[in-house]
Amino acid sequence: MLKATRILVFSWLQWLRPGLGVKRWLILLPLGLLPVVIGVALLVGVRITDIFDIVATHVAERLSVEIGDPKFAIPAGIILIFIGLSILMAALIAVNQSIVSAIAPTKMGNLADYIVRKRNLASGPRIVVLGGGTGLATLLRGLKQYSSNVSAIVTTTDDGGSSGQLQRQMGGVLPPGDIRNCLVALADAEPLMQELFQYRFKTRNDDDGLSGHSLGNLFLSAMAEVTGDFDKAIKATSTVLAIRGDVIPSTVDGVTLVGTMVDGTEITGETRIAGSPISIASLRLCPEGPRAVERALTAVREADFIVLGPGSLYTSVIPHLLIPELVRAIVASHAPRCYVCNIMTQPGETDGYTASEHVAALQSHAKQCLKKGSVVIDSILVNDQLPTEEARERYRLKGSIPVEVDMAAIKALGVRVVKANLVSGMDVIRHDSDKLAAAIIRLVRLNT
Repeated sequence: MLKATRILVFSWLQWLRPGLGVKRWLILLPLGLLPVVIGVALLVGVRITDIFDIVATHVAERLSVEIGDPKFAIPAGIILIFIGLSILMAALIAVNQSIVSAIAPTKMGNLADYIVRKRNLASGPRIVVLGGGTGLATLLRGLKQYSSNVSAIVTTTDDGGSSGQLQRQMGGVLPPGDIRNCLVALADAEPLMQELFQYRFKTRNDDDGLSGHSLGNLFLSAMAEVTGDFDKAIKATSTVLAIRGDVIPSTVDGVTLVGTMVDGTEITGETRIAGSPISIASLRLCPEGPRAVERALTAVREADFIVLGPGSLYTSVIPHLLIPELVRAIVASHAPRCYVCNIMTQPGETDGYTASEHVAALQSHAKQCLKKGSVVIDSILVNDQLPTEEARERYRLKGSIPVEVDMAAIKALGVRVVKANLVSGMDVIRHDSDKLAAAIIRLVRLNT
């Protein structure tokens, strides 16, 4: 018992060591407690010490009142309690600020505001977003302002650029590019860390194996080698970037996207499919029926709202619907399911597609896992604000036009249409991160 007491006393004395920056505030705590005790004593009429009686009597005489007179005791007691509590509160806040600034030295602003913001984000809706490419990252940047319970389920069929090169060089590593973009989009880390993950190497010799790779892709690939598991690598990297939410691959099985074109030919590989001048008839994964990541299934089951897109219809969204476990979990969920339709058609993927044709393509690829009459989505979010004429003309020359919202055809598919201004004000026609996130949150609040 004596030994335990000594250890306890010694641990408390450690707070008086030089350099901690808390001693002055710890000393202030008992000083703040003293007026509280005296104030309570005055209110209840309890005698504390002779010194207290002498001081109280002297003050009462100066005010020409009796020490026990309620006209003196009650106001004086209340004032002393208020002063003491103010000193205690100031000291506690200062101690907390000193400790927090040492543990988390990044700039947080006002501590109370920071705590409230964190609490509000932690109690935000559980939103699951399925997609890939830049569209998914765009939505995540907006959603993280409303909730830290966002789960991004990312497709793993990218075989172009740095991701494809790493797959060929390292053999078997999953494509990290879309995962990296989502991690950075949800990151709560310093901007410099985010820029570092997006940094792309440029060397004098383009054939040296390093040029074109982003640091984030190399980091994820190396982490996968160290941990022995790509999903573990993502979770470890999420900690490094302090992300708000969760990033999950749809599958960790090595899969390749295979497209059947309208002329009957088959094309293998996401990049080749998207770059083909021949329209896509259907897609499949090779090998078929890959396993879904359990974290992805859990996120879908627990979701308050499920979002498909935005992103390339065939190469970013539909690959999720080729994983049987994932499709069944989506349809079995009681959460509303919304598809974010692209603003413009995409050359090589959705040439001339209307909004209803986007929905029909989703449904036709998911039908192998659905019961008759089931629908994979129950609403579609479409843009109702036309880009500028100049921007539309520039896109038209590249073979891209605004997606027509054919209301009657969409409703005939059993899907509700939700319209909102989603377009970015920049020259590039794409979804605006803040507008899109705000529209999704409005839908969440209407449906939950």
